[in-house]
Parts: sequence; structure tokens; C-alpha cells
Amino acid sequence: MPMSIKHAILGLLSWKPATGYELKKVFEGSSFMYWSGNNNQIYKSLVSLLDDGLATSETQLQDGFPARKTYTITRDGMQELRDWAASSPEPPEFKHPFLVQLAWADQLSSDELDDLLLRYENEIRMQILMQQEKSRRGTEAPDRTPREAYLWEMISDNIMSSYKNELAWVQRTRNGISERRTREEAVNVDYKVFVNGDSRYLECFSARVPLSTEQDALDLVGLCGENDTNLLMLHGEALSDDFFRLRTGVAGGMLQKFANYQVRTALVISNPGVLKGRFKELAAEANRGSHFRVLQSREEARGWLLSRG
Repeated sequence: MPMSIKHAILGLLSWKPATGYELKKVFEGSSFMYWSGNNNQIYKSLVSLLDDGLATSETQLQDGFPARKTYTITRDGMQELRDWAASSPEPPEFKHPFLVQLAWADQLSSDELDDLLLRYENEIRMQILMQQEKSRRGTEAPDRTPREAYLWEMISDNIMSSYKNELAWVQRTRNGISERRTREEAVNVDYKVFVNGDSRYLECFSARVPLSTEQDALDLVGLCGENDTNLLMLHGEALSDDFFRLRTGVAGGMLQKFANYQVRTALVISNPGVLKGRFKELAAEANRGSHFRVLQSREEARGWLLSRG
């Protein structure tokens, strides 16, 4: 049986008779009775309860004050409340406006996104403080039996746990985004991962600091591993000039790392002037193998990487 504000009102009236104003104050102060508690919504429901014979009303005249109308639950109202309390519970609702907002927050800058999450975190902290204050003040609740008092205590516990879980989640989200930002800033290369059917390869276009060390090669190996591929297309623009001077040992050291970790590498050299001397000899020898090749276009490199030949 779906829950409605009528059932909430019946529950409150089962506790004690109340006026519409008193019901409104309960809704406004409750953390789990989520209706707005506006007069129109409450009084429309009270009229419906009266029409259905689930509640009665008594009007008391007061000198100098408006008449006071008090509502009381009837025997039929108690049965309706009991039937509803025994009905199959509804699953929890996850209508979460902030998640919809967060879903499209990638268009924000890193600082803007962090500010958004921080503001949400502060809002959750404020809600926790409010719940703690309510608990300290001892919000009025029915305690007609020890079991009823315990149930209301556990409702309060559920609300506090939800806020604390939400706080932990938003903190994890902020930390995770911060860590990703740190890793991205630490990455020296401009790269992209391309997917072709069941295959994928990483293409490194350039580097802020030209690649020239075995550690640079290991960093590329690591990027390939993070992106679940052992295929690398490396543009000559990302490499230092020393890579093309074989006497420096840079090319030998880096290529050995690619071979050790079985990363199949296609080096794209768009400037024919680089292909000269000993490096040209290296390229000719490498192109007879299956682990490293020097090619003159992205199309050739892509074809060779995906051919597995």
C-alpha cells in the first residue's frame, strides 16, 4: 500500500489528537516525514480523512482567539493505519538532485568542480550538526512502549547514518578527483587511447619535456598498462634530439625497455631529415622485426600495430 501524507497524519493522530497547525509544526521539524507541511496539503488531507470516516474533529471556541479545531483518529482510522503499517515496505528512493547535477559537472574546470563538491560537503556537515542538535534537545516523539521509543531512536540513527555515509562519499569523490588531477598533471606526455574492435593502442603525440630517459620509456609502458594495451604509437616530436643520435645511447635504452615489457612500438617520423646516418640503419634493421618499427605516417603505424604481423 503506497504511503501518503494521510498515513503520516493518521500515525500522528494515533499518538495524540492535534490541530492542523500542530501537525504542520511536526512536519516542519521532522527529518523523515518529508512532506512540506504546507497548510493546503495538510488541510486537504484532513478533509479527506474526515470524509472517509478515518478521523473526527471537534471545534472549541476560545475567547479572543480563532476557534480551535482538534482532529482525532477513529477506530476505522486505526485499522487503516494498522493495515498500512503491515503492508509490504516500499524500496528506498534514490531521487538525488545532486547526482543529476554531478553527472554533467565534467564541463566545469577542476577548481569549479572542487568548489561544487566542497559546497555540497559543507551542506552535509550542516545537516549533521542540525541532526545532532535535534538529538541533544530531545525531539518530541511517542514513547508509549519501550519498543516504540526504540523504533524512533533507530529512525534517527538511520537519518544520521545516511548523512555520515553521504559525507564520506563526497569526501572520497573529492579526494579521488584530486588524485586524478595530480596524476594527470604529473604525466609529461600528450596522449590518447584509440579502440578498434577488440584492439586498442595508445598514441603519444608530444611531451612537455622531450623524452630522453629509460624512466620516460617506463612511464609510457605504465600508461599502456593502465589503458590495457601493449601497442604504442610514438611520434618523433615527443622525443629528444638525443634519441636520434645513437652514440648517446638514448634510443637503445628506451627501446630495450619497450622490448622487455613487450610493448609493440611504432615510431612515426614525419620529418624525413631525421632518417639519416646510423639512425637510418637502425630503422631499416628494426623494420625487419616485429616489435619496433619506424614509419612515416600515422596510417602506416596504425595498420602495422593492429595487424599483429
